[in-house]
Amino acid sequence: MTTPAPEEHEEVAIRPAERADLLAVVRIENASFAQPWPYNAFERFLGEPGFLVVEVAGEIAGYIVADVTQQLGRALGHVKDIAVHPDHRRAGVASMLLSRSLGVLAVHGAETVKLEVRRSNDEAKRLYQGFGFDPLRRIPQYYGDGEAAIVMIRKVE
Repeated sequence: MTTPAPEEHEEVAIRPAERADLLAVVRIENASFAQPWPYNAFERFLGEPGFLVVEVAGEIAGYIVADVTQQLGRALGHVKDIAVHPDHRRAGVASMLLSRSLGVLAVHGAETVKLEVRRSNDEAKRLYQGFGFDPLRRIPQYYGDGEAAIVMIRKVE
């Protein structure tokens, strides 16, 4: 079943994650991934400008974790994790989060943004390609179950 896009009358807000959001974020993580991040992994990113949540009608519908680090003297943005609650998938939530995150990373100096995606996750790869990410390389056995990751990268305008 496909969830329609948030209704016009539903309030949608993207904002920095707060401690009070962590339980909802972990629940979405657990519903989304076979090898989910633990609570304390998200806790470490609190206060990072790239840890954002989207609220739809007052409930957390998804989140993104991203940051900017220096590599070889250049600012590199890194989308580390993104997930949407199963009830809100295919409604544009991931696109909203990714779009806002790319803006935040650019404001914080990122010249390039990278991410890793499961080789088998065609839906996510299509989303990222729609945002201008191109495959850079494959990392064998990146995930704990042995699956390879595709590193995708894009320049920030």
